[in-house]
Amino acid sequence: MSEATGPSGDSDPDSTTPATNADWATIRVWRKATRDKLIAQRIALSAEERATQSNRIGQALRDALEPYAGGLVGFYWPFRGEFDPRGVVGALRERGTRLALPVIVERGQPLVFREWTPGSLMVQGTWKIPMPESGEGVFPDLLIVPLVGFDREGYRLGYGGGFYDRTIAAMPERPRTIGVGFELGRLETIYPQPHDIALKLIVTDGVSSKG
Repeated sequence: MSEATGPSGDSDPDSTTPATNADWATIRVWRKATRDKLIAQRIALSAEERATQSNRIGQALRDALEPYAGGLVGFYWPFRGEFDPRGVVGALRERGTRLALPVIVERGQPLVFREWTPGSLMVQGTWKIPMPESGEGVFPDLLIVPLVGFDREGYRLGYGGGFYDRTIAAMPERPRTIGVGFELGRLETIYPQPHDIALKLIVTDGVSSKG
């Protein structure tokens, strides 16, 4: 884990990369192909590889979250082979940290975060991801954001819905953001657009980058 810029020579899963000045339509096609390939690689990790890499991510994430113990932390429920942060944030909760999960209220709109405890009644949301059934919206001090891919500048390749960028931009005070994912998702660039918001810190099982 580091807030220094990562090394050069990052791997790219797709050799057909857009030109630097490519238009959004071209970049969007590239992003979809890259997203699909990275998700497939992540799901294909062996149990041993996943356990080893997840242990590294977990330790780095615990270190990154230490200053926020006792605050309000937004996290995510793991989906499609993502790193599972529940053990890490569960330990924080035992020390008085409040936790919140994202809820997709409507496509094209910001996420709403609802406070979560182990006793919260959960329902299946979009993509069948569990979310708290009810509760007032809250604004976390810090967001743990899942990564499909990422680049050296801290820009995130997600699932294409733009939910986190939209949510961060709409919050009354911009929260600290920590992207979490596997090192296999490291890219030279995601070709950031005006709507993309760089994350403050990225945590992986390898070298990490500042946003």
